[in-house]
Amino acid sequence: FFYFSGMELTYTLCSLEDLQLLRQISEETFSIAFAKDNNPIDFKNYIEKAFASESIKEELLNPNSDFFFAYHDNEIVAYFKVNVEEAQSDIKRDDCIELERIYVLSQFQGLGFGEKLLDYIKKLASEKNKKMLWLGVWQENKKAVKFYERHGFEKFDTHPYFIGSDEQTDWLMRFNLSTL
Repeated sequence: FFYFSGMELTYTLCSLEDLQLLRQISEETFSIAFAKDNNPIDFKNYIEKAFASESIKEELLNPNSDFFFAYHDNEIVAYFKVNVEEAQSDIKRDDCIELERIYVLSQFQGLGFGEKLLDYIKKLASEKNKKMLWLGVWQENKKAVKFYERHGFEKFDTHPYFIGSDEQTDWLMRFNLSTL
């Protein structure tokens, strides 16, 4: 059990110097969240490709994608990735920003950090003069869907998401930034 005197988070933009730590945290958080719900072979193949150092390096070098670490008391508690313009996976409009990844490390879940992260991301998107923040979330991840709904996101479409050869369905959800 962790006791926090305050819920303040600080954020740093990731760079190539963070590559290995980002790769490790990305793989770890994704595996904890989804390994149990997927075919082990498909999952292993997906992990090896999606979280390979070269894949993460390519994402870090994309000028339209940003990774951030979130810290509490100088300890990384979460990370997220946002995309604009052609780096977005589906909607490639200039007035939109995609929240592609958002993960709180397992030992810090349930402490309110997810809400703090989302508030920060909404503010960041608004400061970039975006009108809509959107994301894809696996339809079977009921806890995450409810979390986003509680924070003003609405489902507007779906898209396929592959874990290895397993085709799954992501809900596309949006938040209208003009409501801030």
